[in-house]
Amino acid sequence: MEILEHLRLGFDVAFTPINFFYCLVGAFLGTLVGVLPGIGPVTTIAMLLPFTFKMPAVASLIMLAGIYYGAHHAGSTTAIMLNMPGEPSSIVICLDGHPMARQGRAGVALFISAIGSFFAGCVGVVVIATLAPFLSESSLLIGPPEYTSMIIMALVSSAVVVSKSPLTTIAMSALGVLIGTVGTDVSTGSWRFTFGSHYLTDGVSFVAVATGLFAFAEVLDHIATPAARAELTTKINSLIPTREDMRAAWKPILRGTGLGAIFGILPGTGPLVCSFVSYAVEKQIAKDPSRFGKGAIEGVAAPEASNNAAAITHFIPMLGLGIPAGAAMALMLGALMIQGITPGPQVMTGHPDLFWGVVASMLIGNVMLLVLNLPMVGLWIRLLKVPYRLLYPAILLFCCIGVYSVNSQVFDIFLAAGFGALGFVFKRLDCPPGPLVLGMILGPALEENLRRALLMSRGDASIFLTSPISLAMLLLAVAFIVVFARPKKIIKASVVVEGQ
Repeated sequence: MEILEHLRLGFDVAFTPINFFYCLVGAFLGTLVGVLPGIGPVTTIAMLLPFTFKMPAVASLIMLAGIYYGAHHAGSTTAIMLNMPGEPSSIVICLDGHPMARQGRAGVALFISAIGSFFAGCVGVVVIATLAPFLSESSLLIGPPEYTSMIIMALVSSAVVVSKSPLTTIAMSALGVLIGTVGTDVSTGSWRFTFGSHYLTDGVSFVAVATGLFAFAEVLDHIATPAARAELTTKINSLIPTREDMRAAWKPILRGTGLGAIFGILPGTGPLVCSFVSYAVEKQIAKDPSRFGKGAIEGVAAPEASNNAAAITHFIPMLGLGIPAGAAMALMLGALMIQGITPGPQVMTGHPDLFWGVVASMLIGNVMLLVLNLPMVGLWIRLLKVPYRLLYPAILLFCCIGVYSVNSQVFDIFLAAGFGALGFVFKRLDCPPGPLVLGMILGPALEENLRRALLMSRGDASIFLTSPISLAMLLLAVAFIVVFARPKKIIKASVVVEGQ
């Protein structure tokens, strides 16, 4: 079969010593940042983004991918042991995972969480491998009008689906698109919004913006509001679940994996949304819903599987269509662009070693994560004792070195510091920086395809409505706004789940 031949190519690429090494590095770093609250995959990817400039394209994406799905895999460890989620998507795990730990069943909760993550991750990889040929063939149907509408749909959906204030996030996306227009106009050669500075003629450095908005701003936010650390009071007795535990967990794992795989393909519906939806579904269909919140194993199995399936299938729109499904995917898309690779469906045909190498590395990485998380859980918990006063200066130092190394310009460090201050203000105003980065990445592609589409139609904007695919994307964007742009509904759903 063609898929098996592609996967064979992928494993040949992933098992080369350098790619295997970076897969292990990514899985290790992902586990590390997943365990440490406050230092998520987005911050870590932003911090390491400059260093990928000197790495081979395949190795860099394998490492960044490992950090992303590794963090989602490990975020449940501290959620179960300390009632303190290492990742936002692990918030739901606290509801039943920590009560299980208080009952002396921390080992069982960790085992079910790890097995659910591993199974969901493997299924997610199978989904990617299955849908990849279809996406490659459908690329022939996607022209400038369709790609323009697809980008608009991605920006709108990522802004309104999970936001409490869709207007704010749409404004952040628009700001990102505007920042993406800074520099030299490709069509006319004129400078735009550079204020006469030659440092901006090539555009605003994406690496500086990403590092500032996430890494710098995260450090500033934690310095301004130091968080108290929880103390480890629970012990791990046995990791082996009983037959009753497995009987109660395997169906929720299957349902959670299915929900995560479906939701993960859509931009904006990230692992956090999938976790909440999966938890709510399990509680609705349970024979005794009152058990939830008191140590129900289904409340750990389903959200964890959903979370990790979504994290893996997020790579489908990013690798297959060049449309990032979230902030972390936008950063990885930026890493591809830094390497000179044009994102989109042509990645599968023009760079099959990269596409299938990354897909195969996910299966290898999932096995690594299973080994890293269960036997070494004691080590990860002890890492919580590392003082933040030592951790954050090191982060800032590495960020400055990385930002400077890209263009060897001190200006980029000042630019990153400026966006760090801006990101800190955004946090205080509850304005998520993710849509801004997404807009900055997709803005140039949106402008380019919009111009091409209007040239094709001689300035007639109806070309976006006469194309069935383009019209479907625009209608989907409108549907997202109508259905999800209701802050009260989102807040109420979150409160209901968290309060039960």
